[in-house]
Amino acid sequence: MNKELFVQNIKNICLAKGIKPTVACRESGAGTNLINQLENRGSIPSVEKVQLLAQYLGVTVSELLGEDASEISQGPAQPYLVMRYNQLSQEGQEKVMAFVEFTALQEKNAKKEDE
Repeated sequence: MNKELFVQNIKNICLAKGIKPTVACRESGAGTNLINQLENRGSIPSVEKVQLLAQYLGVTVSELLGEDASEISQGPAQPYLVMRYNQLSQEGQEKVMAFVEFTALQEKNAKKEDE
């Protein structure tokens, strides 16, 4: 287990979701001191704690550990929505893009009416 990658993934996912990592660890049941134990004490979390945290954050254990090719670990610039968008089928991505374009057009038109 790459503890640094695991901690960075926790922080990145939490950042994307607007959750503090300590809150996510506490509320998931993994323990408030989980990140501190990983960073400062070199502890390795139990499988149960990793599963609880992954479930709470809405990701797979593999994503959280950095075992797959997901974009989570590429830094805080990678927003949660882009990660989820990339997991969609081509058809799903097209639907999302149509909705985004529709919404952007609505906002553009609303701004013109306000001027």
